Order: sequence, then structure tokens, then C-alpha cells
Amino acid sequence: MEVAGGAVGASSPPRRVVVAVDESEESMHALSWCLSNVVSAARAAAAPPPAVVLVHARSPRPFYYPAVDGAGYLLTQQVMDSMDQYMASAADTVVTKAKNICTAFPGVRVETCVEKGDPRDVICGAAEKAGADMVVMGSHGYGFLQRALLGSVSNHCVQNCKCPVVVVKRPGGEHQAPPRI
Repeated sequence: MEVAGGAVGASSPPRRVVVAVDESEESMHALSWCLSNVVSAARAAAAPPPAVVLVHARSPRPFYYPAVDGAGYLLTQQVMDSMDQYMASAADTVVTKAKNICTAFPGVRVETCVEKGDPRDVICGAAEKAGADMVVMGSHGYGFLQRALLGSVSNHCVQNCKCPVVVVKRPGGEHQAPPRI
């Protein structure tokens, strides 16, 4: 008997789950949720754990830096290179933190993808490129006005990814707003 292109009992390739990570606690919570629910469920079903693809979108360097910024400071090539190094270092920190969370689940294959670009495009592109079975991402909990002005990365991914997208909210649904001064 054939089932979905393979014989009964034949092992299927492990599933691939793309997890979008950034500097926020919400994305790390989404990663923890994915590991606790998706990976643990695979183990409970005696299935191979899915490969977890950590995706981080770095802000692209603007095509044009003005010769003088708003405060009247000259932006030299050295300053621009320093900014690039800082963004690369920040990306490395995020990915390292996410990998450390994954170490609590031995046997999970972790891959990383760090690309420059708009997070919406990077996440959707990485999901397609990786052949993802699912995308997991956190919700920053922006209100209506912030979503209208900034756009919602999770909403874009839900609408444009070719695989299911799970948007994980923080427990209690409460997002802490920055303190008002």
C-alpha cells in the first residue's frame, strides 16, 4: 500500500520549521514555544524531530548615506563600516542566543539563515527556500495605529508564505509597553 508517495512504514524526510528570531523577547518566546510544542510532539509520536531553521533579518545598509547627517556630522566610510560591523555583531548575538535555547532539546538539527533586507521578505523567502512545513514567529503586540503605520511582519507572512504560519503571543496576551516619561 502506498501512502503519500511512499510505502507504509517508510521514513519520510524530517519536517522543516522556520522560526523568525530578532532581538525581542517575543521571538525567543516563539522559539521556546516551537521547541516545547512542535519538537516535543514529534518525539511523542516517535517521529524524527523537525529541523529548525532560525531566520534573522538584518537591516540593509541604506543605498545612500548623506554626506552630512541631521546633526551636521560627516559620515565617513569608517563610520559606515563600523555601523555594518555593529549590525553583524547584533545579528550574531541574536542567533547565538536562539541556538542556546535550542540546546535544551538534544537531537534537534538547527540551521541558521541571516540575510539583509526587509523582515517580511526575508522570512517569506527563507521559508520558501528552506522548503518549510511551517513558520513560527512571535507577535510584538503592536496596537492598531502602530500596525497601520509600521505594517505587521506577522500579518504579511500569514498572507504571503506558502506554508502555515503560527503567530505566538506572549503568555497572558499582555505586552509590556515602554514606560512613559
